[in-house]
Amino acid sequence: MSPICSNDLLKIFNKLDKNCDGLVCLQELHWLLDRIGIQLTMEELESSLEKPSLDFNEFLFFYESISKRNKGECNGGVGDDENEMLDGHEGEEDVDIVYMAFKVFDMNDDGFISCEELRSVLLRLELWDSNRSDSECRNMIRAYDTNLDGKLDFEEFKNMMLLTTS
Repeated sequence: MSPICSNDLLKIFNKLDKNCDGLVCLQELHWLLDRIGIQLTMEELESSLEKPSLDFNEFLFFYESISKRNKGECNGGVGDDENEMLDGHEGEEDVDIVYMAFKVFDMNDDGFISCEELRSVLLRLELWDSNRSDSECRNMIRAYDTNLDGKLDFEEFKNMMLLTTS
C-alpha cells in the first residue's frame, strides 16, 4: 500500500484546484509533476491525458499510473543507497513515493529538508499558517531528527512518513 492514502491525495487535489471547480487543470498538474521530479512537457501531458483537466477520480487513476510508470522506468529516482535502507517492512513502491515527496520538500536539492524548506512547501500547499512561529517548524523536524543536525535526511523523512501513514 502506498504511503499516500486517498485522503491525503484528496487534500493535494483540493490544494491544486485553485478555483474550487472540482477539476485540476493540466498546468496545475504539470507544476506538481515538475516539483516531484517527473519531467513531462505540457505536450506529453496533454497527449497522455487527452483532456484539459481531471476530476478527483481521474487524478487518482493518473497518480496510480505515474507511480507504476516511475517504478518500472527509473525506480522513482531512488538510488541503491536508499533501496538498501529498506528493512523488509516497506515495499519498493512505498520508498519510491516517499522519495518523490522528499524531493518536493528538498527544494535546493542538497539531500536535506531544512526548517525553511519545510515551512515554504507547507505554506505553498496552504497546510501551514503564516502566523505560526519558526520554533513550531523546528519542533516538527526535531521530532524525527535522529542525528540532531536540525534537518531531515531521506532516512529520517522516510521514517516519519512511514510511521505517520501506517
